[in-house]
Amino acid sequence: MPSTKTTPKTRIDANCCLPNQTTGERPLLSSGRAAEMMALFKVLANDTRLRILHALTCRGELCVGGLAETLGMKPQAVSNQLQRLLDRGILAARRQGNNIYYRVVNACVTDLLDRGLCLVEGECERNGP
Repeated sequence: MPSTKTTPKTRIDANCCLPNQTTGERPLLSSGRAAEMMALFKVLANDTRLRILHALTCRGELCVGGLAETLGMKPQAVSNQLQRLLDRGILAARRQGNNIYYRVVNACVTDLLDRGLCLVEGECERNGP
């Protein structure tokens, strides 16, 4: 019997980015769309989750133990944060034996991390006065 669980409307999928459409070409944000974006940014506004995403972007795929070791954290702390990223559809998981491996499933996440690092490091071009 098929699952009755519905996919959240704000779930990230592989086709979310429209490379031929810039932000300025999109319609103005509705209050509903702005709320969806705010919820997404709240999930991303956590240092541990950002470090997890960066580690997975750099290494491709890691299990909880590998992530915990990479980040210098306890596996349970990493696992709790992974669940939030899974719930948003930002990550996918696969089981191999006793381990569950996690990976970023959308190139938009990598682009967003790159843009964030660019802004933090002050390397982004400034277009304007």
